[in-house]
Amino acid sequence: MSWTDERIDSLKRLWGDGLSASQIASQLGGVSRNAVIGKVHRLKLESRIKPPVETLKREALLEGAAMQAVAAAEVAPPAPPPLPRLVVSTPAPAAPAPLPRFVAPAIEMPEPDGSALGAVAEVQASAGVVEAAPATRNLTLIQLSERTCKWPLGDPLSDEFRFCGNHSRDASPYCAYHARLAFQPASERRRVR
Repeated sequence: MSWTDERIDSLKRLWGDGLSASQIASQLGGVSRNAVIGKVHRLKLESRIKPPVETLKREALLEGAAMQAVAAAEVAPPAPPPLPRLVVSTPAPAAPAPLPRFVAPAIEMPEPDGSALGAVAEVQASAGVVEAAPATRNLTLIQLSERTCKWPLGDPLSDEFRFCGNHSRDASPYCAYHARLAFQPASERRRVR
């Protein structure tokens, strides 16, 4: 397809009328949108800067709102004055009473007799006081949830293997008792070594 003088005149006329490059290409036939844009640039035709769509929408909305306000003022009777409002205040709810905390009784532990104790038992024995372990719920893996203690009980390879299952704190995987066993201060760990 070649650009003849009459096709160029048609392009200039259609461009001046405000048609898009796609519309011009379809009217001329046998030419693509990109070919039209290229020819417009080579001919140095005046570019058409479009205002952003948001500006056009905002202007249309403002004009429409102004027209509606004028129409509403002509048609609508004046609005009655607002009625007085009754304000009722309610007392703030009382804070719930804190729940009592369970504290296991301390048990005096005799000195180790030389048998093989775990590191935790040795640390606790050296302190002289050991906290009693709470009763466990003995849950299976399937029964565990976000809020249950995941402290393992027994041999993982045996059929009797279970987890503690007591209620765990906030984001901790263990109940309060097992959390103290699992997360010992560094000074306690050094004493065991």
